[in-house]
Amino acid sequence: MITSVFKKSTLLNNALVIVLLLLFFFLYQSSDLLATIDSVGFSKTAMLILLLLASFFLVNFTVKKNNLTKNSSYTILFFLLFLLIFPSIFNNFNLLFANFFLLLAIRRLISLQTLKAPKEKIFDASIWIFIASLFHFWCILFIILVYVSIIFHVSRDYRNWLLPFVAFFATIVIFLFLALAFDKTWIDHIINQTQTNFQLDYFTNNYQNIALSFFVVIGLYFLLSLVISLTNKPLILQASYKKMIFGFLIGVTIFLISPDKNSDMLIFTFMPLSVMCTTNIEYSQSKIYQEIVLLLLMLGCCFSYFFQL
Repeated sequence: MITSVFKKSTLLNNALVIVLLLLFFFLYQSSDLLATIDSVGFSKTAMLILLLLASFFLVNFTVKKNNLTKNSSYTILFFLLFLLIFPSIFNNFNLLFANFFLLLAIRRLISLQTLKAPKEKIFDASIWIFIASLFHFWCILFIILVYVSIIFHVSRDYRNWLLPFVAFFATIVIFLFLALAFDKTWIDHIINQTQTNFQLDYFTNNYQNIALSFFVVIGLYFLLSLVISLTNKPLILQASYKKMIFGFLIGVTIFLISPDKNSDMLIFTFMPLSVMCTTNIEYSQSKIYQEIVLLLLMLGCCFSYFFQL
């Protein structure tokens, strides 16, 4: 029953997911209603909503444009469900901005499989990744995904290997110019983020532990599921699915090494994991399995959300 609602990608289905997103967003923000109403709070809320909507659009556009999934709304539904596991993301400007720019980069890297204008796509993806690292430094690790994509598609041209370095220096020059012109503390902020922290002792309550444990189970299950079934996927899409695997692992690494660690940083794994979940359901021949998986995910994510309000 549930799968029948989202198995097709229609304007109505997409609108339903967006309405649910706004509902959960405002429900979470209602705890600080007075701050949301004033002019500063309203501007902040509007910006957060725009970032979330833009992220959903990018996720949906990327998977549809590159045929990563069939014609369904599962991917954006899973993206919403993962946000519900860690609802504090709804208030995290820096991570939402960083994730938005990473989605732009992933879109360019996935489209690299067409072999059209590869140099432009590599340069654009590198620029977006370096811009994302200005909001959260360790997003710079996603440059690994650029080189993975080069290996998969355009490794013979040595110039492709040098383009990320060009993008890096271009970003650095522009950033330093703006920082020196407007606010030198931006440089200190970036330097402070270059530290690492491998400890996982930041949790303040059991609900955060439960939410993280639930997400770990989801991540491991669908990651292993895709790895095991990868050779059964269409040959033309295998490189793209491998990029999703690498993207997920890079996102996990960012979470593990980042200073000032919190579960919000797992947002960088949401898009790849959403694709993994979607392919798992879409390629399953069992209707009962599809219903059970989707129901368990929806119940678990909603419980996690409401326990953390």
